[in-house]
Amino acid sequence: MIEAKDIVKRYGNLEVLRHVDVSIEQGEVVSIVGASGAGKTTLLQIIGTLDSADSGSVLYDGVDVLRLKDRELARFRNSNIGFVFQFHRLLPEFSLLENVAIPALIGGTKRDEAYRRASELLDYMRLSDRLEHKPAQLSGGECQRAAVARALINSPKVILADEPSGSLDSQNKAELHKLFFDLRKEFNQTFVIVTHDEGLAAQADRTLRMSDGIIVGEDTDTTV
Repeated sequence: MIEAKDIVKRYGNLEVLRHVDVSIEQGEVVSIVGASGAGKTTLLQIIGTLDSADSGSVLYDGVDVLRLKDRELARFRNSNIGFVFQFHRLLPEFSLLENVAIPALIGGTKRDEAYRRASELLDYMRLSDRLEHKPAQLSGGECQRAAVARALINSPKVILADEPSGSLDSQNKAELHKLFFDLRKEFNQTFVIVTHDEGLAAQADRTLRMSDGIIVGEDTDTTV
């Protein structure tokens, strides 16, 4: 489904990614691990079209999205990619329902339909009694579950997560990790997750290990 080919990224004289190749199949949960500075987040941002490569290609179902014009790329990103970050990045002035609906509204979905879909997702996340609450009124775990709902609102091909449980306590971390695999089981959702959490990485179908801008190894969960 996703192929990143021969990705090179430099910041000045520093080569952050050195001819990286990654392939992700529909319904896979793939983790990316490595020390800080290994290039994990940069690779995730390029796969997610939030950053550009100096050379190489990123193909979604055969289409090189890095060659799309800015407006086309923004539409593609909104429709096909969901993002979950270490800190939820919910907008503080909006309710939970509004926050989750925003990507759908940006994508052109009518308000009533966007809010209906957002409400359904928040119910799935066990947040149906928090629809009108603002982020400051919620726990960290609740905010992260809402961020996952927001990532799902446009039924994307893939969810890209950057240290999604890094700010959570052990109980909320375990619940969030379980949620990812529940979503894969129920919706065949694809996840690419950058993490320092070896427990989460070990649950993935595949773990890509990065060092100094290259993939140095791959572990496969043989129980899947």
